[in-house]
Amino acid sequence: MVVNVILRRLSPISSRSLFSSWASMEKLSLRLGVVQSIAREDKNENLKVAKEKIEELVRKNCDIIVLPECFNSPYGTDYFPKYAEEIPDGETSQFLKEMASENKIHLVGGSIPEREGQDLFNTSTVWNPDGELICRHRKIHLFDINIPGGIQFQESSTLKAGNKVTTFTAHDWKFGIGICYDLRFEELARLYRNKGCHVILYPGAFNWTTGPLHWELLLRGRAVDNQVYVAGVSGAYCPQASYQAWGHSTVVDPMGQVVTKAKHDEAVFCVDLDMSLVEKVRQQIPVFSQRRTDVYETVEKEL
Repeated sequence: MVVNVILRRLSPISSRSLFSSWASMEKLSLRLGVVQSIAREDKNENLKVAKEKIEELVRKNCDIIVLPECFNSPYGTDYFPKYAEEIPDGETSQFLKEMASENKIHLVGGSIPEREGQDLFNTSTVWNPDGELICRHRKIHLFDINIPGGIQFQESSTLKAGNKVTTFTAHDWKFGIGICYDLRFEELARLYRNKGCHVILYPGAFNWTTGPLHWELLLRGRAVDNQVYVAGVSGAYCPQASYQAWGHSTVVDPMGQVVTKAKHDEAVFCVDLDMSLVEKVRQQIPVFSQRRTDVYETVEKEL
């Protein structure tokens, strides 16, 4: 399934200087491609499926394509050690490098289990159209929850948490990255807004307990609070999996409106994002210039 969506523009506001800071921007719109796929136990099959879906979106002229969390591995603490790879020398990193360079796109490699020495991380990588690794984000907040009658999970039994916020620039857009459970922590999104991000990407895999309750709610909240586009990119539902992803990959605009979303099954879709809409919303509702940083503040710490 491929869905093309053109965003509805807000009515223009009267200001001659509104777009003065944007005049030098190379690209005022960006086509974002989203892959929602099942991660099976055969890693080679997972990479094959990813390749097919990336190429499908390339044919739709996407500038940047995002894969879901753990797209090369089933999601689960029993799987992470078995599927973990070094970055950037591992098989999956080399695959992502080739896909980005061959198709001349920015490619966000969802996340994979990463091995560094004795430590394992849940890590997203970003590759530019030359096939260069431009950043990696290690999941900061590990998914340790216990909902009686719902789900119990403890990522920290296997994984180590990252400790850095991660941004990159593509076609003059600035992006921030979080992975799944990172979405629940508004402070991280606020730091990305403070750093000037226009879009926040969340490769994720919410489950069938928390997905219906909170997935869309949190994506919309992060978008409207920080006046950014937000894309939640999930794995697809697989009834045979030990961990069943909710799916419903979703893109939200800076007003908190859902632009488009998938259902449970495997899918791809692309969305045309309008950079000018970000600035319009920030001009119309100027919460960041009105913020009382003399009373409260969210700051990044160097570790």
